[in-house]
Amino acid sequence: MHLWVEFASYVIKQLGQARVAVIGQAFPYTAIANPKRFVPDWQFGIEEQNLQLTIDEIKRLKAADVIVLLSHNGLDVDVKLASQVSGLDFILGGHTHDALPKPFSVKNRGGQTWVTNAGSHGKFLAVLDLDIVNGRLRDFRYRLLPVFANLLPSDPDMQGLIDSIRAPYLTKLQTPVAVADQLLFRRDNFHGTFDQLILDALMTVHDAEIAFSPGFRWGHTVLPGDEITFEDIMNHTAITYPETSIRRLKGHEIKSILEDVADNLFNKDPYYRQGGDMVRVGGMTFRCNPGAAMGSRISDLALTGSALLQVNKTYKVAGWAGVGEPLSGAPVWDAVVKYLKS
Repeated sequence: MHLWVEFASYVIKQLGQARVAVIGQAFPYTAIANPKRFVPDWQFGIEEQNLQLTIDEIKRLKAADVIVLLSHNGLDVDVKLASQVSGLDFILGGHTHDALPKPFSVKNRGGQTWVTNAGSHGKFLAVLDLDIVNGRLRDFRYRLLPVFANLLPSDPDMQGLIDSIRAPYLTKLQTPVAVADQLLFRRDNFHGTFDQLILDALMTVHDAEIAFSPGFRWGHTVLPGDEITFEDIMNHTAITYPETSIRRLKGHEIKSILEDVADNLFNKDPYYRQGGDMVRVGGMTFRCNPGAAMGSRISDLALTGSALLQVNKTYKVAGWAGVGEPLSGAPVWDAVVKYLKS
């Protein structure tokens, strides 16, 4: 038995005397970038043609004065999409965490569409003021307002809800594990020091030569001298598929993995870019030429401080957050805690 659920593809917001249509766009690669078992009966895609049909329907019904796409595509995909479809006034996007101080115009056969992204992690509040006269967009103003959370009072009801949910876990979350001797951060295209900490933990605990860690973009920064609590570790590792794994991979297989991830990031066609950062690697180095063709971007793979990887030699590789079948290893935060305590 299949249960079919149909969602409205857009809503009409009445703002004063104006009507704004908001179309939703989910992340098109959800079932690839995450375990398929979490969404076994769902299909995702950019759906360019269906989007155009939706825009055309809104215009035919004269249901809105302005049409906005609320997108989780990622900036590069949004820019191409804006050039392919017509009738959108704005694309307010996310996923790639780009904080654009102002929108930029993308030309298409119907005129132009303004595209912008507003960062991530609540660092900014995007404010879009629309000047709509006689059912048409006459002008607009867009601003990114920085959010200083420590200067803003929390909403009492929301804070109470958060406190009640955290209460059973608070003691464990606040447990000190270590003290940071350097700036620990995540958010760089190829490397982050907190990522390196995770990689070092995987290699040490699992006695591996090489480690892989996903190019995630979330997780706060820990300053030098700050206490590292269990919550700090969870802020960088808490996902629903955190299990660790050990694999025996040949040199050419390691290169193939790096090439595949690089193509997700640097493919010349934005529609094939899934967003995210390059997979983090520990125990080895490599060179990457983003502008090269698929299969030719990655070169000079070598164990750290050692010789180049051999194509047919087998290496012990630790990792976590696999998107295939469920893994049986302990969650990655256990490895990080064990490593730090040692």
